[in-house]
Amino acid sequence: MKIESPMFGIVEVSEDKVIDFPAGLPGFEQCKRFALVHEEGKAPTVFLLQSADDPSVAFSVTGPENLGVNYEFELDDEEAAILQLSTPADALVAIIVHKDGTDNSPETAGLRANFMAPLVINVAARRGLQKVINKLGCDITLRAAG
Repeated sequence: MKIESPMFGIVEVSEDKVIDFPAGLPGFEQCKRFALVHEEGKAPTVFLLQSADDPSVAFSVTGPENLGVNYEFELDDEEAAILQLSTPADALVAIIVHKDGTDNSPETAGLRANFMAPLVINVAARRGLQKVINKLGCDITLRAAG
């Protein structure tokens, strides 16, 4: 399958790598199919979650561990059913990140991470959802860099 990405151009993604978000993402409910893409030849820590339904919809995502965070929260039975999740080992958590600041200088631009709406992906079933956390009911542990 060919997916158009404003950042990477036309990207070839095999059908078995497409992630289905049955409810879409909040604010982007029309986008149900996404692929994680990255620049070829690099070991990525930040991926582009590119919509296969609308090329203009893409989000930078990373694992919380790449931000020095141990992040735990619970899924309810309905969320586990949407994900078709039978074992926690199949769950991957990703955080949407975006640049903080208006300039493009790597020295001054930081990243903002949305810990209140993590993405949860069942890597075995290729199904995902965005869990919106309305109150802080999860454990977040920050590690010092170094």
